[in-house]
Amino acid sequence: MQQIGLVLTLLALVATPVSGADLSGSAQASGKPVQYAVVWLDAPQAPPLVKEAPVTIDQRNLAFSPHVLVIRVGTMVAFPNSDHVFHNVFSFKDGKKFDLGMYPTGTAKPVVFDKPGLSRIFCNIHPNMAAYVMAVDTPYYAMSNEQGGFTLPNVPPGTYTYHAWRPGGETLTGSITIGSTKTLDVKW
Repeated sequence: MQQIGLVLTLLALVATPVSGADLSGSAQASGKPVQYAVVWLDAPQAPPLVKEAPVTIDQRNLAFSPHVLVIRVGTMVAFPNSDHVFHNVFSFKDGKKFDLGMYPTGTAKPVVFDKPGLSRIFCNIHPNMAAYVMAVDTPYYAMSNEQGGFTLPNVPPGTYTYHAWRPGGETLTGSITIGSTKTLDVKW
C-alpha cells in the first residue's frame, strides 16, 4: 500500500508542469535602445509547436508590415497584398527560400517556415520593400520594443544558450542560467 502511495506521489510530481520565470531584458547598440531585436533561447527539450492561426506580413503603401517578425519553426505566414499594385514576394538567400510570383491586390499567399533561420523578404517589383522573418526552433523568444525592452515568458529553470539578432547586426550568442538570473541585457 505504501508503494502505491509513493508511485502516485511520484507520478503527480512528474505530471505537474514546472512553472517558469519571465526573462526580461534590454537590447542596445552603441548604448542606445534597439527596436526589433530578436532574442531566443535554445531549448532542445521544449514542447513541440501547437499549430496556430497564420501570422500576417501585409503589403501596404509599398512596404511590408511588420518589418520584422519572429515565429516558431512550422508557422504559416500569410502575405496579403493590400496595395493597389501587383507584388512578387520572395526570399532567396538564408532561411526559407520561396518565390510567390506576381499577385494582385486583394489576394494573399501563404508560406510555411519549416526550418530555423533568418529569411530576408523582398518584392521583385519594388526593390525598396524589405522585411525579415526569424524562424526559431523554441517557444522561448521575444522581440524588443521601441525602448529596447523584451520579455520571454515562463522560461523553466536551467542553463540555456541565448541568441540575439537585429537588422543590420550580427547574431550574438551567450549563456544564461534561469533561476539565479531573470534579466538579460544584450549589447552590440
